[in-house]
Amino acid sequence: MKTFNYVITDEVGIHARPAGMLVKEAKKYESQIMIKKGDKQADVRKLMMLMGMGVKCGEEVTVEVTGSDEEEACAAMEAFFKTNL
Repeated sequence: MKTFNYVITDEVGIHARPAGMLVKEAKKYESQIMIKKGDKQADVRKLMMLMGMGVKCGEEVTVEVTGSDEEEACAAMEAFFKTNL
């Protein structure tokens, strides 16, 4: 399992457009990708779960990647977060 923490810098937080892009990016990999904030967690491949977390600007999330391509998937997710969120 690979993990990284990230503080959301997008002023609107994880909203519809970047969430949709994140789901699309996550579906490129076989590994399970979960995002956690406090006691909430969501599968990054499920848009409604992701949106339901209500992640806002300045909040820290933890992303966990588990599976056969976790190294590649984790690096791609971290790059996505830094570029888009």
